Amino acid sequence: MNGQYPASGYAAARKRGKMKLEILAQEFAVCALPDFSQVDGSASFCFASKTDREFSLVCTPEAIPANALRVQRGWRAFRVAGQLDFSLIGILAGITDVLARARVGVFVVSTFDTDYVLTAQADFDRALAALAQSGYEIKAQT
Repeated sequence: MNGQYPASGYAAARKRGKMKLEILAQEFAVCALPDFSQVDGSASFCFASKTDREFSLVCTPEAIPANALRVQRGWRAFRVAGQLDFSLIGILAGITDVLARARVGVFVVSTFDTDYVLTAQADFDRALAALAQSGYEIKAQT
């Protein structure tokens, strides 16, 4: 490769004008739980994670389990449109770099296919404006 590294997935996709972000209409809540016994896995959005220290859930407000220990409401989200190949590098780094420079905090959830970026409701419009100004294509949920 002549000592050169291939372009990151982020840079290559941005260069081709293909970095599309899809706004989700729902509001979200981030919850700390004692366990997943009351989580409704059939809800339209249910991001559950478990580590050796905690059980966490991101869901819509109506799906907050009764056994939630702590809840932070008022999150909005967008996702990277399409399916991302695992070989792509820098997709989240590019997005979070733009948002960090705009002083917007994030909560990120990744799935097998794509990445979801949540911001506080109060920062959401500013986040989208910063991303659009940086060349990302923003579109409503389809």
